[in-house]
Amino acid sequence: MPKVNKLIHESSPYLLQHAHNPVNWQAWGEEALNQAQKEDKPIILSIGYAACHWCHVMEHESFEDEEVAKVMNENYICIKLDREERPDIDQIYMDAIQTMGLHGGWPLNVFLIPNQKPFYGGTYFPKNKWLEILDKVAIAFQSSRNQLEESANKFAQALNAADGEKLSLGALNAENFNSKILSEAYQKLGSFLDWDNGGTLGAPKFPMPVIWQFLMKYAFHSQNPEAKKALEFTLTSLADGGIYDQIGGGFARYSVDAEWFAPHFEKMLYDNGQLISLYADAFRFTKNPYFKEIFEDSIRFSAREIMDPYCRFYSALDADSEGEEGKFYTWTYTELEQILGDKAEPILKFYNATEKGNWENGRNILFRHSSIEDFCKAEKIDQEKFKAQLIEAKDSLLDAREDRVRPAMDDKILTGWNALQMKGICDAYKAYQDKKYKAIAQDNFVFLSEFVWDGNQLFRSFKNEQPKIKAYLEDYALAIQASISLFEISSDSKALDFAEKLTNYAIQNFYDEKEKLFFYTDKSSEKLIARKKEIFDNVIPASNSVMIENLHWLGILKGNSSFTEISEQMLKQIQHLLPREPKFLANYASAYALKAFRSYDIVIVGTKATELQKELWSHYLPNTFIMAIPEESKDQLVWKGKEIINTKTTIYVCENNACQQPVYSVDDALDQIRK
Repeated sequence: MPKVNKLIHESSPYLLQHAHNPVNWQAWGEEALNQAQKEDKPIILSIGYAACHWCHVMEHESFEDEEVAKVMNENYICIKLDREERPDIDQIYMDAIQTMGLHGGWPLNVFLIPNQKPFYGGTYFPKNKWLEILDKVAIAFQSSRNQLEESANKFAQALNAADGEKLSLGALNAENFNSKILSEAYQKLGSFLDWDNGGTLGAPKFPMPVIWQFLMKYAFHSQNPEAKKALEFTLTSLADGGIYDQIGGGFARYSVDAEWFAPHFEKMLYDNGQLISLYADAFRFTKNPYFKEIFEDSIRFSAREIMDPYCRFYSALDADSEGEEGKFYTWTYTELEQILGDKAEPILKFYNATEKGNWENGRNILFRHSSIEDFCKAEKIDQEKFKAQLIEAKDSLLDAREDRVRPAMDDKILTGWNALQMKGICDAYKAYQDKKYKAIAQDNFVFLSEFVWDGNQLFRSFKNEQPKIKAYLEDYALAIQASISLFEISSDSKALDFAEKLTNYAIQNFYDEKEKLFFYTDKSSEKLIARKKEIFDNVIPASNSVMIENLHWLGILKGNSSFTEISEQMLKQIQHLLPREPKFLANYASAYALKAFRSYDIVIVGTKATELQKELWSHYLPNTFIMAIPEESKDQLVWKGKEIINTKTTIYVCENNACQQPVYSVDDALDQIRK
């Protein structure tokens, strides 16, 4: 009989991966925490996620090992945590590790005294090192308990220090919004740009879509050619690299090198949702058809591989298959030749495959060095013929790949991450009006508004047709943002009303009147050793930055001045940091552009409303919200008083609750915006 521990009763794929370890793992909860108090044992809190490669390595080396398990079981209460289900706990203990002067990352292994306060930790440890640490900590807990508790109390105190005090928030509270701050932020950001490879300097390299969204908005507003060039170069480099799945579409989580060549092969929903938005917006801004190809293929990947029949999206695909990282996505030269036959040579040259293999174990990661046009010129081959061959080759390779053992899927459905994907698809619809995109977004909205919203509160996670775990600010902020985006492309009042409902809940249950920012956890959530605010952007934009933008647009669309006021107060708390830390506050800088430059709500009413809306969308206008009302409607406040004049489809360009003279053509509306 295989061993089973208490994780067998959980629904998280990550926890279930560890359910047969000889370690007596338990999930975070009253039972495990009370046992630690009762037995007076230190806690090992081990945090990771299902698609985490080094989590698998440490499990195999240490947690599946009887010798290691014996030491852990005798001396500790062992708790496993899925960081994607409980980002609130992960955030606290990641901060703690960094406060200790240690590097963070996953797996995150933290030692706590029985009252949950941390005193030591780290990330991945090889088996021998892990055994050594287990022994040393167990001895220290017995012989130096007072010092450990003193240390743990200090770390807990540091974790509870007000964010406002630490960052001097509100120091320049009285200043008006000034575009000069964005110029300073761009100048500082410029020192981090990698002009050789695209992205920001260094390795490993993460896509960080929020940085490039800000750069795009700044390039538009400032007409700065260098910013536009950096944007196009980075997006082209990313799409050319091995980090992008050249055959199936979609992006891996990061590249281990500075050139975007060798990815860490897991594919995360949150990355792909944001990157669909980024490439869709960039297509509208630059008119580069390559960017359209990337967002279309990424949506196809999502729908094919991580979407269920109800248009709900799973969390991630693992990096490993058959116990080997990247095996699903890489190829030997012989395999490629066999699949592609006599048409293989130019395709393999285009994708830089070699007989020896360009990666590990004689395998090839497919990537591009140049555009199709440049490649065909250099090789003196017909461009149209090669394009057709390339499409055929990609289809053949995708079919062949379908026969392989697939990477494991993390099949929990997370509210915030689904909202990021839904917004991405709404942005793709604005760039290219494929009806399938709108249908997926509408079906995903049903999930957000009916499956994880019980009429009173939102839930974080959905598995086995059951919602679980109270939602965090991230989930509320991203669900509000996605609902507002759906309202723009569909004119569905349910979406806007839902966004307002969630916003009112967030203000009542997350907002800190004193610091004028939102806590990450609901006031009725489990009491942890600290209640944190999410200030800085990470791979997902900071939830406070998303709320600033949400409150800005809802203030306009719902005519609610208190939303506008909260949005402005929040941004004034942060604005003095923007020129100092643009790399970690890029999404606030994007929100700041809404205040420093004008923003417009545009209502088009009449029989040709959707036609003119599409025409306006073809222009990249980041500070505009464009609504098409096919006939006069009084359903929403923002539509009231907007009438069809002289039986013609009429466009109202409005700003600060005042509308300019009604016009009848897109050119005239653009003139009003530009003036």
